[in-house]
Formats: sequence, C-alpha cells, structure tokens
Amino acid sequence: MPIDAAKALAAEPRTGEIAWTHKDVQLYHLGIGAGANPDKHSPATDSDELRYTLESRLHVLPSFATVAGAGSPGVIGGLSMPGVEVDLAHVLHGGQTIELHRPIPVEGKATATSRIAAVYDKGKAAILVMRTEVADDEGPLWTNDAQIFVRGEGGFGGDRGPSTRLDPPTGDPDREAERHIREDQALLYRLSGDWNPLHADPEFAKVAGFDRPILHGLCTYGITLKAVVDTVLGGDAARVRSYSTRFAGVVFPGETLRIRMWQGDGRVQVTVTAVERDDAPVLADTIVEHS
Repeated sequence: MPIDAAKALAAEPRTGEIAWTHKDVQLYHLGIGAGANPDKHSPATDSDELRYTLESRLHVLPSFATVAGAGSPGVIGGLSMPGVEVDLAHVLHGGQTIELHRPIPVEGKATATSRIAAVYDKGKAAILVMRTEVADDEGPLWTNDAQIFVRGEGGFGGDRGPSTRLDPPTGDPDREAERHIREDQALLYRLSGDWNPLHADPEFAKVAGFDRPILHGLCTYGITLKAVVDTVLGGDAARVRSYSTRFAGVVFPGETLRIRMWQGDGRVQVTVTAVERDDAPVLADTIVEHS
C-alpha cells in the first residue's frame, strides 16, 4: 500500500530552521494580489495597499505562515514523509488551518517541526494531516495544519476522521467583495516556494485532469484572508487568531472570486465562489477567528 498509516504516524518529526525577510513577505503579498487595488477609483499606492508592499509600512498577513521560509513542509513536504509514497498527479490540497500564537514579524528566524498528525480513510481517497509547529527564541509563533487529499488511496479500513462541515450561513452577507485573478497570478505566487507543476505546466495539468493549470489553493486562501482583514478587521492583520478552510473547487487564472462574509462574535464565516462559473464553490467551511 503506497500509504502506510502506522509508519507515517510513528515517524520521528522533522525539524529544520527557516528564515524570512521583508522581501519574502512583499513577494508573498504581491502573489496574492496586493498592490492591485480593487477599488478602481483609488490609486494602488494608497496606504491600504502600501501596508502590504512598502517595507517602511509593512505588516504580515497571517497566511504568510504557509510559505514562510520557502522550504517549510506543506503538501509537497508531507509526501516525502516515511510511509507516504504516492503519485503527485493524484494529490490535491484538501484544506488548511493556521493558528496564530502572536503576530508574525516582518523578518525572522525560527524552528519548524513537522509530522504527520493524522491519516484518515475516506473510502476512495486518503487524507493526510501535515502539522507544522513554528517557534522562535521568544516562543511559539504559529501552528499550520495542511490536509492533503490523495485520490485512490483510501479503503484501508482506517478512521474516517472528524467532520469539518459547517452549517451554511443564513441571511444576506454582512460584507461582499470581488477579487480578479490575474492571468499570471499562479506564476507569481509559486515564486514563494510552492513549485507544484500543476499550477504552471499545461501538460502536467492535463495528466491531473484539468484543461489548463489551476491557481494554488493557498493563493485563494491568502486572497480571501486579505479581503477579510481589509473589509472587516479594519486592515489590522494582528487581530487574526486562526483561519481555516476547506478547498471546495478550483480557480483558473483570469477568473473573479466572489467573497461573502458573515460577521459573528469574534469570528467571520466566509464563502468563496467563482463568478464566471455561476458561483461555483471554491472555498467552503471557512472561518476567521479574531480579537
């Protein structure tokens, strides 16, 4: 069996040093569309965008944790763990959760410790949960869980895992935003360290079952969090406490995302759809918890 659940769960954690500078943060922010002000009546160099792009005003969007250090294990890293041997063409990113222990500094060095925290049997597929805990000299910074969906690797009699489905929000959203995806967005985003050819190589995309390369799920993840921070949290990224989502569908470069937000007590529930495909679901079961 390509996935040996017992071996994967028993494997020793992998620990490595990661580092990032303001250039890495700025590149990530550009990769999720910062600098392209969605308000056509405002210049892209206004203060709302400069906090993502200008080093003298820079803050760090918490979703940067998914790429910090460029080599920090995620989907690709999880596939190289002991007990895991699968075809990359059968792999999709199923979901992502970040818990922030404190705001991410603009520049930093930290230790990342990664392990397979769970292996779930979904029948026709398996889900690996790759957990990465990151800390610096001052203590914990963030905990990252990547849910890796592997088609054709289920049916081994394992635990199906907990349900992450949320009740759909009711009533009209409190906020709504649209974000256009540039044709070259995936090519720019992958420079932050996610080199999966699914997002750049048309031939690889066809092998994986897509007509053309698709946008990284984590790029959509970052675009969505930025929209929530900018519209609900007053532009204050430090208010984010955690952020979780399930990747419900693909996005193609050139499309438009419709981001709907329902505000609650200390949390925002979000749905994301593709406008040009009759609001086809993109992100579901999405929650931003905040102060």
